[in-house]
Amino acid sequence: MRLRGSGPASAETERVTRGSGRRTGARPGRLWRALLAALVVGGVVVPLSAAGRPQVPAPPPAAFPPLSAATLPTVYAANRAGAAEAARMAAAAGDRRRAAADRALAATSRDLLAFDGRGTGRATEVFGDLTRAEHIAVLVPGSDTTLESYGRLRAGALALHHRTGPRTAVIAWLGYDTPRMLSTDALTPGRAEQAAPGLTRFLRQLRGLVGPSAHVSLLCHSYGTVVCARTAPAADVRDIVLVGSPGTGVDSAADLHTRARVWAARGARDWIADVPHTRVTAFGTTVGFGTDPVSPAYGARIFDAGDGGHSDYFAPGSVSVANLARIVLGRTPEADHA
Repeated sequence: MRLRGSGPASAETERVTRGSGRRTGARPGRLWRALLAALVVGGVVVPLSAAGRPQVPAPPPAAFPPLSAATLPTVYAANRAGAAEAARMAAAAGDRRRAAADRALAATSRDLLAFDGRGTGRATEVFGDLTRAEHIAVLVPGSDTTLESYGRLRAGALALHHRTGPRTAVIAWLGYDTPRMLSTDALTPGRAEQAAPGLTRFLRQLRGLVGPSAHVSLLCHSYGTVVCARTAPAADVRDIVLVGSPGTGVDSAADLHTRARVWAARGARDWIADVPHTRVTAFGTTVGFGTDPVSPAYGARIFDAGDGGHSDYFAPGSVSVANLARIVLGRTPEADHA
């Protein structure tokens, strides 16, 4: 199905796009449950997430007045200055990789709404003119995204902005301490629960800046879909998009308690399809995120993500990024025919 027209999807289009995903997998049996329970025990006894997280010296983030068209240039300049100082401190400490990452963010061409060089690092970068944008996309990344690996998130935001055009703005929101892929944190909702208040505050500030008529979309990848699910009830956005999701921690799109349209997609070669979509609670800890968002049971609007893998959703020229751009622009994406 090719794109026809713009605006909200019709009832007929909704029925078409609510098909099943490519690989939803079978309900895991007792073996999977035992494995997940063992991971909970491992997380309690040997917390992998606490290992190997170096403390990088950096200045504390600057404090700013409320965001407005008048204050944006000051905010951008101050955050670039903070990134430059963080680069100097990281270089003095012998951390060349972090110094290079900070130095890149300090370039005069970068528009940073937020920057914090401490720990694994946080940054919020804008692509486009927020004061004139009619459509805004906020990208929320998943596991293993730090200032050192931020280039991947930035490249995806640039590719999406290229597809959506000059009357849009794309925001890369690295506003939380993402879990490591090979850690118990990546299997539990703890990091998402910590991240949700910050994303909620940011979306409220953004809405205050761009006004009530702007079309804001929340685009969430991998573990970022768990963050977005925790944020959904308070998020004033038109669309919530879940790509490469391990599950969101709720049983259905209705359980997100949002007025936004909820979309989901998965690439044909995404390994996340083989992750067991279940939740197990043991020793007071919940592991797993439940229903697969591309399954009919979840009830999201399904669109075509092409044949890409887990890291390919925002790849330039991909089917996925083309359909994401359509959603951001308020149009109907191509349905998944698999």
